[in-house]
Amino acid sequence: MTTITNYELFEVPPRWLFLQLETSDGTVGWGEPVVEGRSRTVRGAVEELLDTYLLGESPHRIEDHWQAMYRGGFYRGGPVLMSAIAGIDQALWDIKGKQFGAPVYELLGGPVRDRVRVYQWVGGDRPADVGAAAAAKVDAGFTALKMNATAELRRVDTPQAVAEAVDRLGEVRQQVGPAVDIGVDFHGRVTKPMAKRLASALEEHEPFFIEEPVLPGHNDALPQIAAQTSTPIATGERMYSRWDFKQVFENGAVDVIQPDLSHAGGITEVQKIAAMAEAYDVAMAPHCPLGPIALASCLQVDAVAPNALIQEQSLDIHYNEGNDVLDYLSDPSVFDYDEGFVDLPDGPGLGVEIDADYVRECADEEVDWHNPVWRHDDGSVAEW
Repeated sequence: MTTITNYELFEVPPRWLFLQLETSDGTVGWGEPVVEGRSRTVRGAVEELLDTYLLGESPHRIEDHWQAMYRGGFYRGGPVLMSAIAGIDQALWDIKGKQFGAPVYELLGGPVRDRVRVYQWVGGDRPADVGAAAAAKVDAGFTALKMNATAELRRVDTPQAVAEAVDRLGEVRQQVGPAVDIGVDFHGRVTKPMAKRLASALEEHEPFFIEEPVLPGHNDALPQIAAQTSTPIATGERMYSRWDFKQVFENGAVDVIQPDLSHAGGITEVQKIAAMAEAYDVAMAPHCPLGPIALASCLQVDAVAPNALIQEQSLDIHYNEGNDVLDYLSDPSVFDYDEGFVDLPDGPGLGVEIDADYVRECADEEVDWHNPVWRHDDGSVAEW
């Protein structure tokens, strides 16, 4: 019987954690278990899970392993545990696909599409110069963009703050025209009263969606916000399991869910979340400002989910300083973007070949990325 024999973890720039899982027959699977800014914490969780549950076991019983990792520790959920499980789950699927000689999506029932639409980030954390950046990305072939709506906001901010957000989106719309979709990310940095005002004010420029209009702890407010606008509402990057998504499905306020394949339990869990969403007529657009393994995992689920709408990817995103999503691939062409789409990877497993030598070289560098701490003008901590 083939068993899991060894693993290695690599912290690599700009802010990613890669897992290499090896079996007794020499098969290697890759995963990306990370919480941005908390890679060391997640690393400890991955080591504990592997040492406790997986070493010496068959790699093939993926669902059983998922259940043991999730339920075996009594305390469940949250970003650290679910991200650790997610990366291990990705690596197990990569191994299984390689051992069966098929892409993961073939093992999940086969693809419902041949390619996946992607969107491109513009404008940075504190959005600026968005018009020119948007035009350049459209010239490069992208048909969908995403930008932050605002920098930090007060709990109740001025009419000027709202007008500036409207003007920025208007500038992008003017540059790219009505045939390009523009997602607007509130990033959880907007309070309920400001979210209601912004959702209504931005509507004139017809955003593709407004993302995370409030923090997930305030998802009970989403029906009130949805009542202010006809713009689709998206959320989910900080929701980690199907149980976290139950409320937003049942209250009917969300149109697009955005689970992260490196945070929400991996391929095994996100496929289930996608199926739940389909039953509520909710689309899926997985969150992925991360590396190539996370993106490859997203595409496996996008391939089989009828309600997959569009895919985030991190090429040239403002966080990727020093290294980018293609740098760790032996064949970067697997993520060639054409007319705003990427073809499904057709290689076995996750369909990407990681350049292990380059990963080891980069892992020798010190990686110390943490989220910035923003403060309001009165000195109090602001949402980033």
